[in-house]
Amino acid sequence: MAHLYFTRHGQTVWNVENKICGATDIELTPLGYEQARALGQKIVKEGIQIDEILYSPLRRAKDTALEVANITGIFAREEPRLKEQHFGKYEATARNGAEFQEAKKRFIYDFEGGETMLHLAQRIYNLLDDIRAQKKTYLLVAHNGIARVVHSYFYDMENEEYAAFGIRNCEIREYKF
Repeated sequence: MAHLYFTRHGQTVWNVENKICGATDIELTPLGYEQARALGQKIVKEGIQIDEILYSPLRRAKDTALEVANITGIFAREEPRLKEQHFGKYEATARNGAEFQEAKKRFIYDFEGGETMLHLAQRIYNLLDDIRAQKKTYLLVAHNGIARVVHSYFYDMENEEYAAFGIRNCEIREYKF
């Protein structure tokens, strides 16, 4: 059965400060690099078979992917469609802000200058359809917003569940087509 793995980048300064990173290019913390190396070691130790790593062009995901690739020897390349959603006016604001939490439930809202959930879903679903057609197992290294869309591709979700969904930094999940 065809499948893929997904992970979220390592910790960033804005994760620590509880700020929305979105499409803003934020770097990893020293702990973020440690998390990435630990993920690479976990992949090796558990014998997880991955043919290729695809990563977001944002440096927090790229640096995570390259740390994993360095440890595992798996080829890694940038995939522009994995870039995090642009949250418009909410970039750099509190992740748990009440207004933002409500805005995430509106799928045809561009956050006043960002990207709608539906546009995001279109590009990620198209990527997943392309991956599904391949005969490879991929590790996608991206962001929490992308994690939501990937999860929704495989599982039905209520709007509130979708808006609340997230994974920890460098947590790895397996999805089967």
